[in-house]
Amino acid sequence: MARNPHGTNGAMSADRTDEARDNFAHFSSEYAQALHALKAIEDQSSTLLLLGGSDDLRVFIDQFIEMAATVRAAAKERDEPHFVEWFDELLQKAEALRTEIVRQNP
Repeated sequence: MARNPHGTNGAMSADRTDEARDNFAHFSSEYAQALHALKAIEDQSSTLLLLGGSDDLRVFIDQFIEMAATVRAAAKERDEPHFVEWFDELLQKAEALRTEIVRQNP
């Protein structure tokens, strides 16, 4: 097989391109789901607090943080810095919400 000037063959380059495309599709989907989940938690937090569901809300937030941290770690492992940054932002928002819930309902 002919080599390109960078010392890799075309099949290896295509494999990397497929992997990059697959990573992008995977992390895009995970990010969209996480964004939707956090928005739902934020939108429902007032209602849950009014109904005395602060413990349930804390559980939802903790589950969200665990999920987002897991996906963030996978993005870091696969060298996807933009997704790492975006999941960091979601994690910061969730942590801030959790802190606010704890402050309001010790």
